[in-house]
Amino acid sequence: MSLPGLQLSASDEPVLSAVVHHLTEGSEWRFEVAFGSTVEIKLLSGNAELFGTELAQKQTYSFSGTKAAIYTWHGCTIEVAGECQVEYLAEETPMISYANLHFALERKRDEAVSTGQDGPRVLVLGPEDAGKTSLVKLLTAYATRSGRQPVTVNLDPKEGILSVPGSLSAVTFSSILDVEEGWGSSPVNGPSPIPVMLPLVYYYGQANPDSGDRIYKPIVTRLAVAVLSKLQDDRHVGSSGCLIDTPGAISQGKGGYDIIQHIVSEFSVNVLVVVGSERLYSDMLRRFNGQPIGIGETTTVIKLDRSGGSVDRDEDFLRRSRKAQFLRYFYGDPKMELHPRTTECDFSHVTIYRVPNTTSDFLASLLPGGEAEDDAATQRLIYEKVVPSPQMQNGILAVVQADGNDTPEHIRDASVIGFVQITEVDEKRKKLRILPPIGLQLPRRALIWGSWPSDLGELVR
Repeated sequence: MSLPGLQLSASDEPVLSAVVHHLTEGSEWRFEVAFGSTVEIKLLSGNAELFGTELAQKQTYSFSGTKAAIYTWHGCTIEVAGECQVEYLAEETPMISYANLHFALERKRDEAVSTGQDGPRVLVLGPEDAGKTSLVKLLTAYATRSGRQPVTVNLDPKEGILSVPGSLSAVTFSSILDVEEGWGSSPVNGPSPIPVMLPLVYYYGQANPDSGDRIYKPIVTRLAVAVLSKLQDDRHVGSSGCLIDTPGAISQGKGGYDIIQHIVSEFSVNVLVVVGSERLYSDMLRRFNGQPIGIGETTTVIKLDRSGGSVDRDEDFLRRSRKAQFLRYFYGDPKMELHPRTTECDFSHVTIYRVPNTTSDFLASLLPGGEAEDDAATQRLIYEKVVPSPQMQNGILAVVQADGNDTPEHIRDASVIGFVQITEVDEKRKKLRILPPIGLQLPRRALIWGSWPSDLGELVR
């Protein structure tokens, strides 16, 4: 049927051109898709996986704004519809070494089942864009496919595991990971064919760890207490252990190594994996290999090569990726759209604390021969209470499980209920307009305004 006045019919609608790729045994097809573009992939025959999660035959998967790789152990045929920015077949991959690591962790899990002890507590380290998050995702997927229930911990504020950038989180995985979304769905995304996850989230609000003990280390400690308690209380989870992702900044030496020591100590790490850095591996081997962490337990340090599919992500890609994560948080995805609406509240209804930005001090401490100045006042300052101002417009606030009059330490240690964006600040009327993920009034809880990310713009559609 023609459309009035346009002489167009349904058959004239654009159709994605399809190309068939034949992957040989042990190879992978690497691809990059721009934001705003869509590529559809269908497994026609054989078997294939993406970050350890198997693809179902004849099912169409859609990707946008992503950089990934489809691997096959025994060979497969895939159909690709749409235009990729980059695509190529790779015959050399580190998948054998990744699989060997998984089987080594499985042996530790079997030992934990028989002895009643906790399973492997795995810390993954490496430079920026070395493939740490991809490795953690793959090991998580392999563990769940083996019937395990690992706890996956994100200590990298630039990434988001079932949460938004700027936060640190932990979640127990007991089902397969979502191929298109990556980690899966959190409760704010509504109904989903993949069971939703219930992450424990703490808000950090900066891009990199701070140089002192103000916020990052205490949050790491809170997460470690929660994770180790979970491992003790649930023996199936306990024998499965935990997998910990980290920011690349802490692998640069000096102040970063102090944070690594803190993570190893708090999580009782017994497997330390270094990806893509000989120097870091040498340093970690000297510091931690064979270090006792309990009765009959020591830390083992392992080196893995960086995958050739790990590519540097420029700032524009990272910015657009962050915005896409926030849009998905507030509006869902094409399969399950949400329709939030803005709401208004008085200045007197909110108590807002700001995260002072001391990331630059931490980065300065990583420079060769450079040390951050010891500013005792800054180190003591956790949050500063602020009144709403136009500078907050388009800012993200974390709503935490604490009263606005609680101490800064209690607010820092409180878990996150959810996030809102300030869309308008009316100083004359003393009113705020906010965008919550659901159409409810803002609860009377402490709100934390982070110094990062600050480049999202208005999210209201």
